[in-house]
Amino acid sequence: MNHFINDISKLILRDLDALEKEISLYPNTQSIWAVKDGIKNPAGNLALHLCGNLQHYIGAVLGKTGYVRDRPKEFSLKDISARDLVLEIITTKHAVRSTLAKLDSSILDKDYPEKVFDYPMTTQYFLIHLSAHLGYHLGQVNYHRRMI
Repeated sequence: MNHFINDISKLILRDLDALEKEISLYPNTQSIWAVKDGIKNPAGNLALHLCGNLQHYIGAVLGKTGYVRDRPKEFSLKDISARDLVLEIITTKHAVRSTLAKLDSSILDKDYPEKVFDYPMTTQYFLIHLSAHLGYHLGQVNYHRRMI
């Protein structure tokens, strides 16, 4: 496996492990979905969003897993149990791990196969973006958990 692919895989899987731990630390389902003034997205929706994002952009686009994303539901679903959220995180880890393990490193310098932003980007660039996006929302989940 290419060094970059190995490293980005480790980082994404590390942060998904941390997301799983964060969700497991909530005392109950209600607290995962609690909102306070100034907080638009509770931890449950952020977890669903991260799972949908990674299962689509890594699993479906790069790994041809067949996953079909429903982004609006990532933010509209509510009251899913911690157990079910953790199962979705585990599914996401599997999609990331298996896709990146078989990814041909020659794709890294090529344009990412799906238009995401208003500018072209390499697959390597987009994988870095996905890792940063995961870290950003992981921090929000951690803050939400401590605040609730």
